[in-house]
Amino acid sequence: MGAMQGVSELFPVSSLGHSVILPKLLGWSVNQNDNLFLIFLVATHLATALVLLGFFHKDWLLIIKGIFRSIKIREINPSDIYAKLGWLIVVGTIPAGVLGILFEDKLKVLFASPNIVAVFLILNGIILYGAELLRKKSEKNTNENADKNLDQMTWWQSVKVGLAQCLALIPGFSRTGSTIGGGLLIGFDHKNAARFSFLLATPIIFAASVLKLPELIISDDSRAVGPILVGSVIAAITAYLSVRFLTKYFETKTLTPFAIYCVAIGVLSCVVFFFR
Repeated sequence: MGAMQGVSELFPVSSLGHSVILPKLLGWSVNQNDNLFLIFLVATHLATALVLLGFFHKDWLLIIKGIFRSIKIREINPSDIYAKLGWLIVVGTIPAGVLGILFEDKLKVLFASPNIVAVFLILNGIILYGAELLRKKSEKNTNENADKNLDQMTWWQSVKVGLAQCLALIPGFSRTGSTIGGGLLIGFDHKNAARFSFLLATPIIFAASVLKLPELIISDDSRAVGPILVGSVIAAITAYLSVRFLTKYFETKTLTPFAIYCVAIGVLSCVVFFFR
């Protein structure tokens, strides 16, 4: 589960969707509605966030300094690229943060519904492929490549990508896929869309961890500590390998292979669950 989390959280294939489907496909006896299972997922997400923070540490240092500069002078200097990027990330994080708090209990119900999650995984693949088609159509109509840099993003465009991230609250929809897709639709190339996606994911994953991990501390089930630590370490290792691969991959490649994978694994899961 830790290895799967480290890969599927950063690959645009939905880590939550795989967390629901994989145990069912393999016949594992896992109570996915148990609070400790959710804490396990949050802990492995935290490990992934720490990897992202470390991988992009130079960016984050500049972003944090930029935010403090803007607070000090009480405005965002248009020429201060990292100050603007920092506040764009804040704005983009708000939609998923608010919806996650408001609908947390209702979203938990989906963890017990692998059939529904398999359908959502198929829809995730369709959305990824649709984003690629729309981007190609836009390039054809404008006769130019999508090469916007992050500092050219507007506040409303940041909100749009943030709204796309909200899909990841539903198991089966990918955070990386939805935000990269959103980035493509506002004019980024794959490389910049992926970079903003990874930066945008870090604060909301940390926020979820801060809210949930204290429950592990007050839990009476000490048996959960070992599996959670092991899963988190494995998730960190695979997340590091994944982000290294993906930052190179999106320099020249597209979302299409991941779209095909999501549809295929979703259809396969639906068939398996139907005949069981």
